[in-house]
Amino acid sequence: MKFVPIHRIVTGHDASGKAVVAFSGGLSTVQEIAAVPGTVFHEVWSTAGTPVVVDNGADPTLGALTLPPPEYGTRIRFVDIPPDTPEVIEQGAARMKDAFLQLGDSGASTVEATSPHPLMHRTESVDYGIVIEGEIVLIMDDSEVLLKQGSVVVQRGTNHAWANRSGKPCRMLFVLLDGCYDPAIASALANRGAH
Repeated sequence: MKFVPIHRIVTGHDASGKAVVAFSGGLSTVQEIAAVPGTVFHEVWSTAGTPVVVDNGADPTLGALTLPPPEYGTRIRFVDIPPDTPEVIEQGAARMKDAFLQLGDSGASTVEATSPHPLMHRTESVDYGIVIEGEIVLIMDDSEVLLKQGSVVVQRGTNHAWANRSGKPCRMLFVLLDGCYDPAIASALANRGAH
């Protein structure tokens, strides 16, 4: 299954304050993750800071791919997730360092010998994950949930992985918001070694 390309419309203002379409077309950054073939990140937009400066600034998705949102910012992206293969399950943990290096966040991987999936990871953010097409299994430390088209996950900085056991690609939309752990959660994670 091939997904349709993402069409992005970015609005702005002209010098008189009139609302205009500043850009309409394909995304500037669409990148496959080399260590997990078939996993493709489609970067839509990001903001840095709160409140967000509403301006006619340049495309913030240009440059290196980065997993988490900017500090005090947000990020929106689509991710195409291929079906799990025996190779990913058997060798995925060994390749995760490379995958997260390509995503600009080598510390995100939390995989250990006892992890329930080789793609376990965590970011200090609140992420809204929406299944657009296909289905996926959300894997947590102690449970799994099957998600289908229209399912929404509110991921609150938890350790997790996405397992595609359907035999078909899955497309998800993610909106990430920079966060800061509650002190009690931060302490509990530190006591567990952050895994």
